[in-house]
Amino acid sequence: MKPLVRILLGSKSDMKIGDGIKEYLDKLKVPYDFHISSAHRKPENTVNLAKDAKDEGIKVIIAVAGMAAHLPGVVAAHTTLPVIGVPVKGPTLTGEDALYSIVQMPTGVPVASVAINGGKNAAILACQIIGASDKKYSDLLAEYKKELAET
Repeated sequence: MKPLVRILLGSKSDMKIGDGIKEYLDKLKVPYDFHISSAHRKPENTVNLAKDAKDEGIKVIIAVAGMAAHLPGVVAAHTTLPVIGVPVKGPTLTGEDALYSIVQMPTGVPVASVAINGGKNAAILACQIIGASDKKYSDLLAEYKKELAET
């Protein structure tokens, strides 16, 4: 099945968050692709992943980044797709730096944000965005939320 969500990690060190995103997209049966591409170390690759996403059938991009957290903003600057930023707690700071970077995008370059290390909620939000125009995913979300209420 063609991916609907593109997951971008800025670094291999963010794999734990990426694994949580994949777990929840799998649970919600949302097809995705997965890339590690730093906005700083691989800028051309990152831009191409953002620019090409829409033509590839991607509906939402989840960008995971810590520290300076430029990845979500760079991605949002190069696509018209919704971008969800996941701020990550870094090795020296507690993640507020990444959160502030993601939520302070300039007008015209919006990035949605979830909590620090909130990759699972990013997956659910991506499914909600897709579900707004695709009943299959809306129904899967309703089923998930029903299960959630029963726990």
